[in-house]
Amino acid sequence: MKITKVEIERFSVPLAEPFRVAFGLLTDSDNWVIRVHTDEGICGLGSAAPLAFVTGETMDTCYLVLQMFAEAFVGFDPMDIAGAHRLMDSLIYGNGSAKCAFDIALYDIIGKKKELPVWKLLGAVDPVVHNDITIGIDTPERMEVKARRFVFEKGFDILKVKTGIRLEDDIEALTRIRRAVGDKVRIRTDANQGYTVETALEALRAFEKLGVDASEQCLPWWDFEGAAELKRRNATSVRLMLDESIHSPHDARRAAKLGCADYFNIKLMKCGGLYPGAQIADIAQEAGLGCMVGCMEENKISITAGVSLVAAKAAIVEADCDSFMFYKGDDDGITGGFMREGGIFTLLDRPGLGIDL
Repeated sequence: MKITKVEIERFSVPLAEPFRVAFGLLTDSDNWVIRVHTDEGICGLGSAAPLAFVTGETMDTCYLVLQMFAEAFVGFDPMDIAGAHRLMDSLIYGNGSAKCAFDIALYDIIGKKKELPVWKLLGAVDPVVHNDITIGIDTPERMEVKARRFVFEKGFDILKVKTGIRLEDDIEALTRIRRAVGDKVRIRTDANQGYTVETALEALRAFEKLGVDASEQCLPWWDFEGAAELKRRNATSVRLMLDESIHSPHDARRAAKLGCADYFNIKLMKCGGLYPGAQIADIAQEAGLGCMVGCMEENKISITAGVSLVAAKAAIVEADCDSFMFYKGDDDGITGGFMREGGIFTLLDRPGLGIDL
């Protein structure tokens, strides 16, 4: 089988409301969708969701890289995932979301060729994944209202709460949320690099009293030594997770060696797709660490791929694949991939990603 051509199309949807995190405000979801065609008539779908302050890519630069890859892949065997990553890495460093788009499209092709869903292709036997939903930074009162809606109206029992701008507001918001949703709902936090070691330690002590499970990316992405110090000094039951610090298997090995975290957050757009994402999960498992698969402002194409990876890897015990639900109407309009009931996602038993586009 050979790749004959690649089509690239913009997929942009406004969010239902602005979404604030410690390092910025998001108002739209901008993706590139690619279709990789083959000489056997099989077409694979992929998606790129660049985010400048995380992946170093803008929509414009991502498009240029996608075009470069599209030319380079003509005549390539889509069944060769390892070779595809060697090719992309030889052409340009980084650019994880552009590489992710092709990685996902090739897995979609392989699944369709072998008549297997991607989640089975990756080794999963159970298609059911338990997912959280995220509350962006807002006034503590509004964050409480959102928590009530997510739990009592939408049926989620795991909340991820964004923090990291002002510790006092973080504690107040979490206090209100815990009081509103009760003790059975799991809560984790994400500071998006907003704390120092000292403020993080103060936050962790307060979060433990509120029954918070884990706290994500407390420190700047580059501060591996600080993350190791924070983990050594953390005397609470709140587990520590790295996100923006983990872009590649090399980052995962470094963090594991230094003892920086209890969990890694694997994002396909950071690492370049399912192939390196699975490598990060294997590194974590060897080190006795857990993983979560998270997401950027992604559509259901890459979300389906991410949920498939969660189902496939024993080290991946958490899922934060919720971005497609923040569009107007609670969905991105793409059908297939999986079914959802509250926070329970069930992957479809259809070849490839099982996406209808």
